[in-house]
Formats: sequence, C-alpha cells, structure tokens
Amino acid sequence: MDPGTVLSGRRVDLGGVQFGMVDGLGVAWRIGADGLQGWDSAEVRSTVTQRQSAHGAWMGPTYLGERVITLGGTITAPTAGLLDGAVEQLLAAVPLDDYATLTVYESTPKQVSVRQSGKPVIKYETDTIVTWSVLVTAPDPRRYGVDLRTATTGLPSTTGGLVLPAAPPWTISATTVSGFITAANEGSIAALPVFTIAGPVQQPRVNVQYPDGTVATIAYSQTLVAGDVLVLDCAEHTAVLGGASRRRYVSGDWPVIPAGASVQILFGSALYDPAATLTVSWRPAWR
Repeated sequence: MDPGTVLSGRRVDLGGVQFGMVDGLGVAWRIGADGLQGWDSAEVRSTVTQRQSAHGAWMGPTYLGERVITLGGTITAPTAGLLDGAVEQLLAAVPLDDYATLTVYESTPKQVSVRQSGKPVIKYETDTIVTWSVLVTAPDPRRYGVDLRTATTGLPSTTGGLVLPAAPPWTISATTVSGFITAANEGSIAALPVFTIAGPVQQPRVNVQYPDGTVATIAYSQTLVAGDVLVLDCAEHTAVLGGASRRRYVSGDWPVIPAGASVQILFGSALYDPAATLTVSWRPAWR
C-alpha cells in the first residue's frame, strides 16, 4: 500500500502514531473493530444513602470517574525490520511518566490526555504482522474538541458622554467599547476555561454571565505591572504568575462554560489601563 493511504475502520492518533493510515515507510496501522473500548463513556461515581423508615434513597452528587481506554488492532509492515521498529514506536507512544494526546476522528474530532495504565500486549502473528493492545487512562474524563479557542479583549472603556454647554444641556450618550468576550460550548458537559491576564492592571477580575442571568466572578487582589502575566486555570484551580503560585490572592468562583450554552465574559479592574488584556482559552467538552 502507498504511504498516506487511509485504511478502513477508525482514524485514531496516539501521540505521534496515526492509526487508520499507512505511514511513510509503508507500515499499515489499524484499529480493530472493537479496538477502542472505553471511549464511549467514563465510569460514574455517586453516593446513595437509604432513607430511614421510608421508601427509596437520597442521591448525592454524581461525578464522572477517570476514563479507562483499551486500544487494539494490527500493524502490518513490508519487512520484519520495519515491523520491529513499528512496535518500538507504538510502545514509545504510550508514556509512563507523561501524558500523550489521544485523538479520535469522529464527525467532530475529540481528544483526551492519557498515560499508560496497563501492560501492552504484543503478539507476532507473522514476521511482518502483529496484533497489539494497550491500556491507557485519562484522569480528566472529558473529551475535548481538538481546536483550542482563544479570544482577547482589553478593559472596557467609554467614548462620548459629553454634555454640551449650550442650553438646553444636550447630552451625547456614552458607548462602551470592548471588554466583552462571548464563549460557546456546544458539547455535553461544562468546559473549563483558562484566563490569562496581562498587566499593567490593578486588582483584575473576570465576570462570567450565564444564560440564566447569574454571574460568577473570579478576582485577583494584587496589582500586575507591565510584563506580568497571571494565568487562572479553572480546571486545575491554580493561579500562576512567573512560575509561582498566587492562589492565596484569588477569591470568588472558578467559572465554567455550561454544556450547550454560551456565556458573556467581562474583564474588569479597580482602575482603567488601556494596555491591560484578558485572553480566554477553552475547548468544547463532551462526556
């Protein structure tokens, strides 16, 4: 088969290995018909407490657990030497102490971050064909869109609002400029944004208005000077400035972007500075 040939079955990437394709050396990487188990759903954990002297039970919060995925298929190579090299490439694609990106090309491609959580199984069927299976785990069970979305705004400012000296006192209405970002999540579970605030800015805050009109606010109590970049990660609940944690200076909520909804994000501060910026990064997320 010619390099670049797309094979039948699923298209999946694990690290630098492309399954469902023939690579540049003529090696065919295939995912089996049942070679993507666990991709459909993560385990669910919840607490159920039986009611006393009554029928039924009390349900506690329900959460997704880690996503455990078993990948399996075949590798077919033109020569035994190329097959040995392909097996080593497969093993290297499943890290022990770091994360690899697993991408599944559905109608909307999605990805998770995984690491090895079980012994790989490699079986030589011939000197040019192996069947294989690897077990990986995604601690974050959300399946994310592959395209990172970003938007940047400055602090809101106003133009106009002049009162003319002539009688009657004519007023020109003020117009708010910038300061807003709209972020959409067409997925099936809340997406967790990252807010990157660049100084100079005094006591910056980010307000997120949900579709029902409620507002979540995350605020930083200190001043950022020119060159300072504060990163607020709503997934990890971290605040990092220059490589150091500034979590103790953060108050309020860790906002999310709800499933199937859009939010309005407003950048604010104690004082206006035209050089301050807020960048919002997020990916749509699916269960």
